[in-house]
Amino acid sequence: MTGIDESQAAAGRLVIGLGNVHRGDDAAGILAARLVSGARVVETSDPTSLLDTWSDAGDVIVIDAMSSGQAVGSWSVFDLAASRLPAKTFPSSHAFGLSEVVETARALSVLPRRLRVLGIEGRRFAPGDPLSPEVEAAIRDVARWLSGEVATCV
Repeated sequence: MTGIDESQAAAGRLVIGLGNVHRGDDAAGILAARLVSGARVVETSDPTSLLDTWSDAGDVIVIDAMSSGQAVGSWSVFDLAASRLPAKTFPSSHAFGLSEVVETARALSVLPRRLRVLGIEGRRFAPGDPLSPEVEAAIRDVARWLSGEVATCV
């Protein structure tokens, strides 16, 4: 017994879908987050909003599209309590992207207790691009994994 009821524990879990639904595979984070159950879910297209969004959460998973040279549709989980995001892995149409927000939060000591980034490898990021079939399949896999993951987090 932890002394925390399930509703309190769920309030501390946060899944953030980051991306742009009008830019092909950049929609991956938002679309995957929409399929997750068992956690509070937030969607945003602005990485700078993350500092406020995760301020009251103890366990945060940010889902975003990445471009790291891996196979399209592959996905990786990065535990940011222990390390930094790989350089230039998470492209952004903003001047201040996910990596910069995370490192700013680290410098200000405002990272959540547990912060993980789940990246889905994409290839189509231009305005109006359709979602890649490989990314569409990965979104379903990621949502299933995340739904199980948040069910076990306390």
